[in-house]
Amino acid sequence: MATPTTARPIKNPKLRFNWIVSDFFRWAVGRWRELRAKISGRGYYCSVLAGDDDYNLTINSDLTVSCNCQDTDGSGHIGDLRENTFEEIFFGPTAQHFRDELAKGNVPIPTCARCAMRPLPASGVAPKPHLPDRGIMLENTVRCNVDCIGCAREGAANIRTSKQMTLAELTQMGELVARLGMKQLFYLNLGEPFLSPNICQELPILRRQNPDCRIVVSTNGVLLNTDAKREAALSLSHILFSVHGINHEMLDRYMRRSNFEKAYEAMKAMVAYRDARGQKLPLLEWKYVIFNWNDHPKTIARAIEMAREIGVDIISFWPTHNPFYGSSWRWHLGQFNRVGDKCWKGREVILRPENIPTDVIH
Repeated sequence: MATPTTARPIKNPKLRFNWIVSDFFRWAVGRWRELRAKISGRGYYCSVLAGDDDYNLTINSDLTVSCNCQDTDGSGHIGDLRENTFEEIFFGPTAQHFRDELAKGNVPIPTCARCAMRPLPASGVAPKPHLPDRGIMLENTVRCNVDCIGCAREGAANIRTSKQMTLAELTQMGELVARLGMKQLFYLNLGEPFLSPNICQELPILRRQNPDCRIVVSTNGVLLNTDAKREAALSLSHILFSVHGINHEMLDRYMRRSNFEKAYEAMKAMVAYRDARGQKLPLLEWKYVIFNWNDHPKTIARAIEMAREIGVDIISFWPTHNPFYGSSWRWHLGQFNRVGDKCWKGREVILRPENIPTDVIH
């Protein structure tokens, strides 16, 4: 495993230092996992490359395929759909090399250390890989209108040979999702989905091709700002609005170039548009990432009140360590333990339980 480096073109010394710390941490975790494998004599396997993952396998905007959703430097590329079929890629030499290295106890790329590595079963034999059908991520664009300080999107954008899928390519990807029988499609990655000029066509196409698939979008909300886009968004199963604070000052500390008032109004307008049509879907969720500047109990209580006022279905609170200097000590001290319910995200408050489908896993 290589020595940690950061090739991200970041001019701000504070942000660059954050990525140096992040890269070093991944490197250190990887080395520890390799040492543990040597001591125990037990290697690893990847649930993504076994076909048993819900989320990480990603088709990027240039039709390259990555084994993880954090592949900002291309080290996780396992193939290119312009050159090979999905099946050829998934069972191809690069993916198999990653499987073989993991089985030996090696960490083939730094991202593995904090992704889907699993210890081999007691038999020492990795599960036989099969085509995935639980979920996949599709990146329609790598462009974004917001500059989040914990996002390495710029590095990924620099290596994409195409920063935007064409409508024809998107249609082909929708057909692939249908052919694989995917239960979930996460229409997101390192760009803002609603920045695509074709978004009003893309979402209905995906829904027609995959009528029973759970289609999820994550957006900063600012560009979900017209009735045409809201109508297209009715094709979705779930929209997460990433809005990390209760005013613009809080939001801007992490989501630079965003706008709290526009994002909050977008949530409110989407609720009204959906409800006026008598629909319960898409599920509308305020995604609130917790930092040490937006985690005061009074702030959290106000966020829940504001979410209830506009009628979103859920507000969820997500802890993070990126940037490392923004980590919430209140979270780690257990001060959120009485906020809503514990879930894989962190905590969530369900505001409109009547809208939550029984088969949705939170």
